[in-house]
Amino acid sequence: MAAFFTFIRILCDALSIAIILRALMSWFSPMPTNMLTIFLYRITEPILAPLRRIIPRVGMFDLTPMVAIIILQLIVAFLP
Repeated sequence: MAAFFTFIRILCDALSIAIILRALMSWFSPMPTNMLTIFLYRITEPILAPLRRIIPRVGMFDLTPMVAIIILQLIVAFLP
């Protein structure tokens, strides 16, 4: 059971890093055919898309990456 919780922790941390990288990459407008861009979008979109339907944009700012990271870190915090 401890291995399962360790896996969940690592997965949440990896997803948090991927979301941060995606947010940083959005500032630089990378080529949409870049393999890293495609990989990050495929990994993070299943998490961010449902949140975008719930959380409205604040002006030019999309707060869904921050909310997703907070949710992932709360999951890690509540694991035994």
